[in-house]
Amino acid sequence: MPKSAADPAMRPMRADARRNYDRIVVAAESLVAEQGAEASLEEIARCAGVGSATLHRHFPSRQLLLEAVFKGRVDALCAPARDLLPDPDPGAALVSWLRAVGAHAVANRGLGASLMHGARDGDPTLGSTCHAMITSAGDELLDRARQVNAVRPDVTITQLLKLVSAIARATEEEPDGPAEAERLLALAIDGVRAR
Repeated sequence: MPKSAADPAMRPMRADARRNYDRIVVAAESLVAEQGAEASLEEIARCAGVGSATLHRHFPSRQLLLEAVFKGRVDALCAPARDLLPDPDPGAALVSWLRAVGAHAVANRGLGASLMHGARDGDPTLGSTCHAMITSAGDELLDRARQVNAVRPDVTITQLLKLVSAIARATEEEPDGPAEAERLLALAIDGVRAR
């Protein structure tokens, strides 16, 4: 769990330590997307070009490393939602973002579930914080789509996120999971369009 700046044990990271931290997170992101949340910590360290001790110095537990990966992915998912807000076609903007949510969920490969099982070792607020970030980003897009009657008025962002999540879970183990998720999402999106 990240320490607060007020924590006396927390000092600004040296530049080389920051680079190592960032390389570890990037390697973990890649290997988790490829192998799932149980990717080998030793392989992550090797891919990052650091020793196992360096990895464990930055991330004393698997949980803390997975949290860093997940939080980075959520930040990367919410940024395009903000970028899509001024889109002249709010319906297309919402669909574009939901596709990104689907790709994000498929790429997580069990990461969210793994984090929830190990929550006692990490940040207990991570799940609710990330959920709130995603819900808020999607709500703004959904509101704009509703204003131009691009979606049914009774659809909520929570329903859309559950739908995308269910599609991702159903396809994450398939060899063509991302493509199948895209096909199923297209079918689902047709169902939420205003008639």
